[in-house]
Amino acid sequence: MSHGTKVLPFLFSDLMLRRLGGCGILGVGVWLSVTQGNFATLSSSLPSLSAANLLIAVGTIIMVIGCLGCVGAVKESRPLLLTFFILLLIIFFLEILSIMLFFIYQDEIDHYAQRDLKKGLQLFGTEGNVGLTNAWMIVQTDFRCCGVTNHTDWFEVYNATRVPDSCCLEYSDNCGLDNPGTWWTAPCYERVKDWLNDNLVALWIFALCTALTQILGLVFSMTMFCQAVKVETFYA
Repeated sequence: MSHGTKVLPFLFSDLMLRRLGGCGILGVGVWLSVTQGNFATLSSSLPSLSAANLLIAVGTIIMVIGCLGCVGAVKESRPLLLTFFILLLIIFFLEILSIMLFFIYQDEIDHYAQRDLKKGLQLFGTEGNVGLTNAWMIVQTDFRCCGVTNHTDWFEVYNATRVPDSCCLEYSDNCGLDNPGTWWTAPCYERVKDWLNDNLVALWIFALCTALTQILGLVFSMTMFCQAVKVETFYA
C-alpha cells in the first residue's frame, strides 16, 4: 500500500482525535464535573443530561473512534478499519435521523421540553438539586429572563407572588419579593430559542463541516480497507 494512501486516513483520524478536541472536550467535561458538578442540568426527568456529562461522553467517543482510525491506518488492520468505518457510519446516520425527527416533531418536542422544564422548577432550591438551582440562576441572569414561559411560573413554585433573585433587573438579596416591575418578564424558553436562531448560520456551518469530515473519514477508511484486501489477496 502506498504511503500516500496510508497518510490520508491517518491525518483524518488525527483530526478527529486532536483537532476536533477529543482530549480537550473530555478535559473540560471532567473539570466541570469536578469543580461545578451538574451545574448545567435543567431537566427533572433527565438529571444526568448536564454539560459536564455530555462533554465527557462526546470527548470519550471522539477519542476512541479517532484511536481506532489511527491504529487501523498505521497497522493496515482490516478489522480496525472496518470497525472505524461502521462506527462512523452509525454515528452519521444517527445524526441525520436526529435532525429529521427534530424537524418532524418540533412542536411535540417544544411542548414536552416546556412541560419538563416547568416540572423542574419545583426542585429549585431543594436539597440535592444544587445543579438545577445553579443552572436556572445562570440562565435567568445571562438571558435576562424569568421562568419557562412566563415569570408567573414561579408563583406556582413558591405559592406566592415572588420569583428567584436571579429574575431581578438589579440583583440584591430577596429582590424577588419586590414589585413585579423590578423583575425580568421575558420567558427563558423563548429567549434561548431566539439565541439559537440568531446563531443558526454558525450552527449549520459547524454541522456541515462535521458531516464533511465524517464523509471523508468514511471514504478514506473504506479506501484503505479495500487496498488491504487487495494486498492480502495478491500475496495469498
